[in-house]
Amino acid sequence: MLHPKVTIIVVPHQCFDHTQKSLESIYKYTNIPFKLIYIDGYTPKHHQQYLEKQSQIKGFRLIRTDKYVSPNQARNIGLKHVDTEYVVFLNNDVVVTNGWLNSLINCIQETNASVVTPVCLQGEKQLIHFAGGSLEFKYKNGNLDLFDERLFINDCFDKVKPLLQRKPTQIINFNCFLARTSIFSKIGNLDENLMNCAQDIDFCLSVFTVGGNIYIEPQSIVNYFPVTELKLSDTPYYMLVWNYVWKRRSVNHFQEKWGLTKDATFTINLLEKVSQHSNLPFQSLKEFIKPLLANENAFINNTSFKRS
Repeated sequence: MLHPKVTIIVVPHQCFDHTQKSLESIYKYTNIPFKLIYIDGYTPKHHQQYLEKQSQIKGFRLIRTDKYVSPNQARNIGLKHVDTEYVVFLNNDVVVTNGWLNSLINCIQETNASVVTPVCLQGEKQLIHFAGGSLEFKYKNGNLDLFDERLFINDCFDKVKPLLQRKPTQIINFNCFLARTSIFSKIGNLDENLMNCAQDIDFCLSVFTVGGNIYIEPQSIVNYFPVTELKLSDTPYYMLVWNYVWKRRSVNHFQEKWGLTKDATFTINLLEKVSQHSNLPFQSLKEFIKPLLANENAFINNTSFKRS
């Protein structure tokens, strides 16, 4: 049997609902030898039991934490155990497709890239979640700002597929990426002070700082499933990941680390983006309540309870 050149590290992202679907896709659609390290970030009991059973059957390394951890904390836990030339970080709400890893490996070997990212779709409608992009530092009124542009966001994959090609990119998506393990000896571990945002951009900037390069490989396709309906068992972790304190600390740390001003456009947009993400699973509830709020007859008239 060939010795694996790559280790896949699966980490918790924001919930655990797609645990089984994601793991099954890895074993179904990965057709080259690999090692798997699964970080069980204090999953609910039914997911814990499933992972324990699958680790025994399939022989992957299962590491369970005794508390919830942030995605970057989980990545660093797994990274300590990697002894292969390449490492893939994969969120637990991502489903891979046939040949995904072959294409990433081919790209990193043929381009001599430090990091390779796949095209990431979103949900059942096959919309583009990530297909590359650019970063640019600019001075605005004497203050340093950062601008990021992401290509084809929310476009239909079938329509833009002919436009996608292997090329350098300045941004990756942390749902899934392949890296040379050696890059971490240059940049260090992933920054655990970034708990719920900007991990991807921080990593890219760190790679470029040490002279690395990044490619996107459109022959590799993965599918991210966002939270649309929050299950009760997932609620504690989701609310932790997107809580205000983590958001504020992460944004402040990124801003100080890369020299951005407090009123930088990037900082403002990042705060807004995280706020929108934290509210996403509750949109359906808001839509349900909205007609009730508009209909005063739907509520008990409080004058009925006034003392005579």
